[in-house]
Amino acid sequence: MSSRNTRLGHEAHNLFHEVEIMNRVYPALLVIALSTSSALLGAKRFYPDDPLTAEPAPLNTENVKRRQLSRYYDLFAHTLGKPGERSTNGHVIRSRAVNTLGEPMDGAWYTKRHYWKPMTTEELTRGPGGMTPPSMDGPWTIVSAKTEGVTPGFVMVDSKGRRFFLKFDPLGNPEMATAADMISARFFHALGYHVYDTYLVYFTMDQLVLGKDVQVTDKKGRRKITQGDVLETLLKVPKNKDGKYRGLASLQLPGLPLGPFRFSGLRGDDPNDIVPHEHRRDLRGYYVFCAWLDHDDSRAINTLDTFVEEDGVKHVKHHLLDFGATLGSSTTRPNSPRAGGEYLFSWGPAIKEIATLGLWVPRWAFAKYPNYPSIGRIEAEVFDPERWYPEYPNPAFANRLPDDEFWAAKQVMAFSDDQIRAIVRTGQISEPAAESYLADCLIRRRDKIGKAFFAKVLPLDRFSIRDGEIVFEDLAKTHKLGQTGPLKITWSQFDNETEKKTPLSGETSFAIPKEGLTRQATSYYAADICRDGDTRRTITVYMRTEGSREPQLVGIDRSW
Repeated sequence: MSSRNTRLGHEAHNLFHEVEIMNRVYPALLVIALSTSSALLGAKRFYPDDPLTAEPAPLNTENVKRRQLSRYYDLFAHTLGKPGERSTNGHVIRSRAVNTLGEPMDGAWYTKRHYWKPMTTEELTRGPGGMTPPSMDGPWTIVSAKTEGVTPGFVMVDSKGRRFFLKFDPLGNPEMATAADMISARFFHALGYHVYDTYLVYFTMDQLVLGKDVQVTDKKGRRKITQGDVLETLLKVPKNKDGKYRGLASLQLPGLPLGPFRFSGLRGDDPNDIVPHEHRRDLRGYYVFCAWLDHDDSRAINTLDTFVEEDGVKHVKHHLLDFGATLGSSTTRPNSPRAGGEYLFSWGPAIKEIATLGLWVPRWAFAKYPNYPSIGRIEAEVFDPERWYPEYPNPAFANRLPDDEFWAAKQVMAFSDDQIRAIVRTGQISEPAAESYLADCLIRRRDKIGKAFFAKVLPLDRFSIRDGEIVFEDLAKTHKLGQTGPLKITWSQFDNETEKKTPLSGETSFAIPKEGLTRQATSYYAADICRDGDTRRTITVYMRTEGSREPQLVGIDRSW
């Protein structure tokens, strides 16, 4: 199967520019612009500014509305229906919102980080902020509270006027949810997503004071909170050996909260939201990251859109939230052994159990877990990255293709053993054996992800042109995973308007053809690369030459 990332990147490129023009000049034609193919918007495959590294500046947005999403509606809508546009065997929909290299661009959804610009251990462990923990110099003023249910918490303002959300662990599993949230927020930040800034805090009850006229809701309705309510909430929170409560404090995100984004469709009041979410590579590849960190609660309710103003432009920014249900935790208790093994409601397993009179045993039931209350249930022996499931179907996950999986897997493999252990230490798990076990699990799960998803494509990446030759990294060789046999290359002259390839005979090395280095006019060339004997998994690298200028790599296609 051929992947046309360059064309899709070209479509995204055109759409951004066309939408901007239409918004300013022809508002009535906006819908036409979004549905027009690249052939109508422009005949060229590559443009002078390709490949784009960042999305064009967002259009100013004014009339956006807050919206709520019922978790029960979301569950049943995705369990009983199929929201969004789905790929089928006869109609494969490749990822969009990528540049001509097949990479998501920096912007409101995503920012390229660790894989492209290796982060130091300090940067990885600091996360998205790491410099503004709640001040201990004065009291924390409670301005909102959730005192009922299994996940109590507060919204508080510290002595410096900064607002934090304060969450806790369940009594039976000290450290579990707060450690999971702390650790996973750092991984997802390094993987490129916009997340909140989190801190582990230790405090006594006298650190908390009640704000004026703070209200709570209980069985009797709305009423003013009392000190007794605070005490009752903290009775559900474990203390450490020093008698202090442990909590996770997350700094409020900038901007106005707008509610969650969905994993399908578009946000109708956001003119910058032009690619259906089920076709975004950063959301399709999110499956692989969630499988790695066992984030089966990766649903829309755990996301947040905010209305922000940056560089004088108001627009919507998209975030991931609430990682307390990762790494074996389900926030309020250890995760079910079934979690990640199948959907909450799955007809297939139920039918198998009935048909075999209960003799059929699902694969996940063979997993074994050590008794570490601080990390819940996570393991690596039975884990299969291709057979991992979130709580219920996700349209973006269902649409993922081998190139989406590879895009994510190469990022997972970029974390070294030492980096993984350093990030796990930010969870401040007091039992050394539990901390070591969790890090070992993530290392083993990482390796399984690389092995599974590198095998589906030709895992070459980090292409560039150096001294007149194409150079790259063979990730299978780097990570000692899969086939690393000899490579074959064939060159063609590429017509940027018709997309026709004209083979160049005798050009079988990675050196750029001589004619490409001597032509004065702008020319394009395509290099098809495959392993000897495997023409199915192929990479096509496109480059532009312009006389005496250095040749430029402008596009990549992957086939499988």
